[in-house]
Amino acid sequence: MTGTNRALRRKAITTAVAWAIALLVFFPILWMFLTGFKTEVEAVATPPTLFFRPTFENYLAVQQRADYFKFAWNSIFVSLGSTVVAILFAVPAAYAMAFFPSPRTKDTLVWMLSTKALPAVGVLVPIYLLFRDLGLLDSRVGLLMVYTLVNLPIVVWMLFSFFREVPREILEAGRMDGAEARHELVHLLLPLSLPGIASTCLLAIILSWNEAFWSLNLTAANAAPLTAFIASFSSPEGLFWAKLSAASTMAIAPILVFGWMSQRQLVRGLTFGAVK
Repeated sequence: MTGTNRALRRKAITTAVAWAIALLVFFPILWMFLTGFKTEVEAVATPPTLFFRPTFENYLAVQQRADYFKFAWNSIFVSLGSTVVAILFAVPAAYAMAFFPSPRTKDTLVWMLSTKALPAVGVLVPIYLLFRDLGLLDSRVGLLMVYTLVNLPIVVWMLFSFFREVPREILEAGRMDGAEARHELVHLLLPLSLPGIASTCLLAIILSWNEAFWSLNLTAANAAPLTAFIASFSSPEGLFWAKLSAASTMAIAPILVFGWMSQRQLVRGLTFGAVK
C-alpha cells in the first residue's frame, strides 16, 4: 500500500509540475490573445488590466488596414510549397547517405547543418542582388526558394536519422526479389518511414510559417506573408499594443491550431525508431 501511495504521489507531483510548465509557456500567448480584445489605453495600463469589457475594434481595424487573407494565402503557399520541394530534394539525398555512405558522408552532414549557424544577415546582400537581377524580389516563388534552402539541411538531417532506423534486412530482402533502387525507395523505405517523414513535414511547415527575416527583406506588398503582416503594425508613431496583439493572434492562430491537431503525429514521428 505504501508503494502504491508513493507512486500516486509521484504521479500527482509530476502532473502538477507538467501543468505548471505548460501554463508558464502558454501564458504569453494567452496574454497576447486577451490584449487583442482590450482598448489601447487598457493594453498599456499599469498595473495591467485584468478585468475589462472585450471589444472587437482591434480586429476590425486590423482587417481594414490590411487584407489579412492575402497575407495568409502567401504564408500557406510558401510554407507548403517550400516543404514539398525540400522533401523532394531531401528524400533521395538522405536515402543515398543512409544506405550508400561514402567516407565523407558524416562530414557532408555536419557541413550542411553548420550552414544553419551562419547569420542570415551575412548573406542578405548577395541574395538580394541576385533576386533583384532575376526579378524574384517580392515574389512568392522567390520566397519559396529561400525557405526551401533555409530548411533543407534540417530536413535532410531528420530524414537521414529516420532512414537509418529502418532495418536493412527489409531492403536487402527487396533487392533479393529483384527490386530496383527506385522501387526500394518508393515501395519499401517511404512507407516504413512515413511517421518520420510526416513529422519532418510538420516541422518544416512550422519553421517556414514563422520565418520573419527573409520575408521582411525580400518582400513588400505582393508576396508578404503573415510575419510581414505583423511587422506592418510597428510605426514611427509607436507600437499600438492592442492592434499588434490582435494582428499577432490572427497570424499565429492557423499554425497554432495546425500544431495542436497534429501533435500526436509529430511526437510519433520524432520518437520513430526509439523503441525496437
